[in-house]
Amino acid sequence: MNPPSTNRPPLVDGFGRVHDRLRVSVTDRCNLRCTYCMPATGAVFKPRRELLTFEEITRVTSVLVNCGVRRVRLTGGEPLVRADLPVLVEQLTSLPGLENVGLTTNGLRLEELAEPLRRAGATHLNISLDALDDDTFEAVTRRTGLDRVLRGIEVAQRVDFPSIKLNAVSMRGVTESQLLPFGRFARGTGLEVRFIEYMPLDADRAWQHDRVFAGEEILEQLADAFGPLEPIAASKPAPATRYRFADGKGTIGIIPSVSEPFCASCNRFRLTADGRFRACLFSLEETDVRDRLRRGCDDQAIEQAARDCLASKWAGHHINLDDFRQPARPMYSIGG
Repeated sequence: MNPPSTNRPPLVDGFGRVHDRLRVSVTDRCNLRCTYCMPATGAVFKPRRELLTFEEITRVTSVLVNCGVRRVRLTGGEPLVRADLPVLVEQLTSLPGLENVGLTTNGLRLEELAEPLRRAGATHLNISLDALDDDTFEAVTRRTGLDRVLRGIEVAQRVDFPSIKLNAVSMRGVTESQLLPFGRFARGTGLEVRFIEYMPLDADRAWQHDRVFAGEEILEQLADAFGPLEPIAASKPAPATRYRFADGKGTIGIIPSVSEPFCASCNRFRLTADGRFRACLFSLEETDVRDRLRRGCDDQAIEQAARDCLASKWAGHHINLDDFRQPARPMYSIGG
């Protein structure tokens, strides 16, 4: 762990929530076309010149580490399609005070990149995988490649990432058939499988509430198949509620973003690939930091941009309220 940096006041929103975790999107491009995120065709991506450089990302992160950010997760799009990503990981892990750098990836390039990412200092991997059979995988992602993802997971285990978790978006009509395979996968590999309730962030704007396959139902079906699940006490607030099978074989996480929102304890905010701070996935406003950087701003201006963003953060998202408005940006453009 790096020694602590010079401390500035923590990043606190209007509801007293302290923000110490930052999600950094490094690209809006992706090598899949998942139905809950991207359009099948016609996705519009930012020109490379509009994306933050590695040096710009590192500088912004350094300022925020001085304000108490302790964990960074690199996202996309698909972060592993950004060239030379281990270089950025190494720059970030060298920042004094930053405790860990993780990534959320679809795993298609993990077989070749797991080792250089681990060598650069990455410690946490969340691998997005919604199905364990080829037909369902291809129906959800509109691409092939399940075998590549599974090989990537094996390599990540072999190079000793301290934390590897699988993330499956739970969608009615899809996830039911995958529950038992994922249960067996969790029990057989020792990896935590987390189910994330389907959220209205798709480019096709086809989300419907009745397509959310709720976490409570997932737990009931897994328990019927494999026996009781016991909650694992959390040392600190986190999006996932974790369970272990009573026989000790396997861990399941539930992220009930829709049915039981965890907004009250949220400690995360986001930096988009094109340099905008977002207080929440569902924010309707953003705070531009890229233009400040490219005009030669000082560190205080970067810090102030983050504080301005968090000052506008809502008490919680409005998915279950009549006034909910889906953000203009889909997930791949915001950062997963």
